[in-house]
Amino acid sequence: MPVIAYLNRLLPGLQPLLKYRAADLPHDVSAGLAVAAVSIPVAIAYAEIAGLSPSAGLYSSILPLIVYALAGTSRQMIIGPDAATCAMIAAVVAPMAAGNSGLYLSFSIALTLLTGIFCLAASFLRLGALADFLARPILVGLLNGISLSIMVGQIGKVLGSKPQASRFFRQLLEIPELVLQAHLPTVLLSLACVLVMAIMPRLSQRLPGSLVTMALAGLAAYLLRLDEMGVALIGPVASGLPSLEWPDLQLHEVGDLAGAAAGLALVLFTSGMLTARSFAERNRYDIDVDREFAAFGLANIVAAVSQGFAVTGSSSRTAVNDANGGRTQMVGIVAALAVALLLLAGTDWLAWLPIPALGVVLIFASWSLLDVQVFRRYHQVERAALLLGGVTMLGVLAFGAIKAIVLAVTLALLMFVRRVARPDLEQLVTVRGRPGLYNRLLFPDARPIDGLLLLRFCGPLVFFNASHFRSEVQRAIARQSAPVERVVLDLIPMTNLDITGIDMLERLDEELAAEGIVLTLAGRQVEFEHWLQATGHPDESLRQRAYPTMRQAIRQWHGRDEGVAEDGESDADAAAATATQAPEERG
Repeated sequence: MPVIAYLNRLLPGLQPLLKYRAADLPHDVSAGLAVAAVSIPVAIAYAEIAGLSPSAGLYSSILPLIVYALAGTSRQMIIGPDAATCAMIAAVVAPMAAGNSGLYLSFSIALTLLTGIFCLAASFLRLGALADFLARPILVGLLNGISLSIMVGQIGKVLGSKPQASRFFRQLLEIPELVLQAHLPTVLLSLACVLVMAIMPRLSQRLPGSLVTMALAGLAAYLLRLDEMGVALIGPVASGLPSLEWPDLQLHEVGDLAGAAAGLALVLFTSGMLTARSFAERNRYDIDVDREFAAFGLANIVAAVSQGFAVTGSSSRTAVNDANGGRTQMVGIVAALAVALLLLAGTDWLAWLPIPALGVVLIFASWSLLDVQVFRRYHQVERAALLLGGVTMLGVLAFGAIKAIVLAVTLALLMFVRRVARPDLEQLVTVRGRPGLYNRLLFPDARPIDGLLLLRFCGPLVFFNASHFRSEVQRAIARQSAPVERVVLDLIPMTNLDITGIDMLERLDEELAAEGIVLTLAGRQVEFEHWLQATGHPDESLRQRAYPTMRQAIRQWHGRDEGVAEDGESDADAAAATATQAPEERG
């Protein structure tokens, strides 16, 4: 029994497969074959981005799929090569290999292995929440930057030219020269592929456009002998299943690749989790974040052992699975077996696939990842998100994905620290016809209660923002047109209060008392008393002016008890009756 429980923890997908229902098999087989039909051309194309052989892309679509089906907690997600991870592999490995193809493959496999090990370690330490540091704007910027760099990088292939530049902005400047060097048969084939990719979604939603495009392009290359006209072909693709070999990882390689592997692990996990969460929510089930980290780790380790490269969750192939009625993890196993059968049956026909067709498929795949409209939404809703996304995208284009992610995460942390160190101090007002208290910025015409200033500090009051809090309170008092006799501070949003914060409250209390102003605290009365005890603070005057609710604090200002009847009460009295409803009822 303990062994079974351990296996269920290690391989959460195993139990559903052991209890597999025969009624699900037709749906899963159909979806699995559809996924395989999409995976084959995409895996070959993404291997091109990573700078590896087509067979490496196919190898990455076999064992990792099977391992994830057993170790993952998502029933729909399909993993495999991904544009972002492939671009990151190429950016990291190419400078280290310096043109040596043997070293390039060795470094790519080593990077994949280390990435898997980092994922396993993160799962063991329950660091699944780390993925949240890659905020949605950062991931959008990353994918946009990678999409643009991939699309520009394919221009030479679809034109039949030989580009020299390797960085995005230099590649842009090189485009006019590539156009002048264009090879006419290659250009005509590329245009035909673009036409097929454009019309296929209108003809059939189930038949993958990339598969039809690659099949027609390969057929045209074979019948018309396009290689004799100068059109570049993939060439021979190794057949047979991959040999299982543990990568020969040298100690100095670990040091050189560790940083990149950690960044790659974070990116592929975050990207995959977005896919897993969205489809789990759509199909009404939950996923285990830390178990997913382990599943990604195991999948990448077996990818390295089977001569493949880094894999992650694929939104496009997962969508194909969902659209074709896939019900369980068996879909991934069926897709993996289909790719394995292709390798066993022979890959001679793959040699006729034209490289320009791969370029067109990659351009369309990258275009589907590009999301520029979201920047307009960020501009309207949150400028900080626009800054994060823009910096990440430009960083990817200028410096590469790893450096861009480090820059963006650092910027995000600095923005977070600034937000916590400088929280807003809101002035609260009552609004006729609306119960509760509201931020005055939302209702600038609302009139404050005479002599009473209601404030809300939107953050913890601790050592790094205590001086800011005192200054903001003094500014708020100075801005009032009428004399302030009492300040009521709402403690509900104040999630923490350290000894520096309590000392600052005492100092502020003394300064306000010197001006004839009484400081009153409302909400979190019990927590405030505990904070005073925990910090050993002797002051009893603040404790005596702390009330459980804003309602009691305001009524005390009017000299009314809680039992007084509500008839004929003024606007200020009505505020007291409604201001301290449950926090969720307040604006």
